[in-house]
Amino acid sequence: MTKFKLWPAIAAGTAAGIIAGMVKMGWENLMPPRTPARDATNPPQQTLENFGVSTEAAHATYSYNGHDLPWPSYLVHYGFSTTFGVAYMVLGHYLPILKLGHGTLFGIGAWAGAHLFALPAMKVVPAAKDQPMEEHVSELLGHMIWMWTIDAVGSKVYERKVEQSNH
Repeated sequence: MTKFKLWPAIAAGTAAGIIAGMVKMGWENLMPPRTPARDATNPPQQTLENFGVSTEAAHATYSYNGHDLPWPSYLVHYGFSTTFGVAYMVLGHYLPILKLGHGTLFGIGAWAGAHLFALPAMKVVPAAKDQPMEEHVSELLGHMIWMWTIDAVGSKVYERKVEQSNH
């Protein structure tokens, strides 16, 4: 058994978080969790506004190929994803129970903690009972796939980084 190495775990969690963030965005294109009206201000934008960022700044965009894309939302989205990727890779070493189900159980916990409790409490999304079933299904499955991706990518990147550092 190789000794746990923190920096490779951080690098692996960061890489996995970025890739899993892309997977989660792709998932939401297949199964949008919110109606267009509710997505006019998406949860990352609402979170930024709740923390005092102006509506104009929270809704800032850049243009690519004729599409206006919300870069502040992407910063929050990928910040969240990489933070959880790093936490999963580091804490999962010390608490292996977190890795049961290759991240899917952790994803269920992240979904419940965020979308059923924290985000409603912060007034980012409606109370869990007031969210449509489509939102619950999309977010639950999306979080499971997101964390499964973090587990798969993070584990592989960590192994590679440790192997490289041993040579």
